[in-house]
Amino acid sequence: MPIARRQQHEEIADYLRGLIDDGTLAPGDPLPSEAELCAQFDTSRGPVRQAVANLRGMGLISSGRGRRSLVLEAPKTNSFNALISASALVAEAGQTPGEKIIRVAREPAGEKIAVALNLKVNDPVVEIVRVRSANGVPVLIERLVFPLRFGERFLALTPESEPVHDQLFDAGVVIDNASRTAQVDRATATHAELLEIPEGDPVWRLEMRGFTFQGEPVEYAENIYRGDMVKVELSSVRGASIPLRFEITAAQE
Repeated sequence: MPIARRQQHEEIADYLRGLIDDGTLAPGDPLPSEAELCAQFDTSRGPVRQAVANLRGMGLISSGRGRRSLVLEAPKTNSFNALISASALVAEAGQTPGEKIIRVAREPAGEKIAVALNLKVNDPVVEIVRVRSANGVPVLIERLVFPLRFGERFLALTPESEPVHDQLFDAGVVIDNASRTAQVDRATATHAELLEIPEGDPVWRLEMRGFTFQGEPVEYAENIYRGDMVKVELSSVRGASIPLRFEITAAQE
């Protein structure tokens, strides 16, 4: 399978994010012009505008409205890698990631997994369950599920193995987009034991589906995060879509 290349708008967006993150572009500074970015990346205006739109959607820059967009005073955002990788998320927080493998197994897909990964019930999948830590403190229980064609390589996974998503990328399997759903839950007895917290403590339950550029499901993840070690920050710009939705569900009697 050929190695998939990153799209140019992603490279441009990452470059601009880097300038913002390291302080080269401070709040109030204008972004480089479209013409400058087109020349620097030898590209047309389309990828440049898509990159700028991505930064605007993250709340990092102003809407522009006929002028150059300005860098906003906003909390730092996570990279896409941190969205799909617990190791990257912990590393971006300036802490040392660790892991304890609970299980790695080939098993038949249940109904929920089959729907999430566009499979048939009982199709083979590979499930990985790990406890991920930050500076030695357990932060989350990670459950990753892959169709067998993607996940078979992980059946011999050890803590010394190359990171899961790096292995996929090296094989040309690139998760290009992902969707996540988060809810507040209570720690079960199993959660409490693995995360070293009292049973019943609040936890975040995050579900994620990762897809290739062509829309093929690659991964389903269900992660349980300690509620006392995770917070959510969001900065938004009027006129741009907000990459977060709050939904009020029906109250349970």
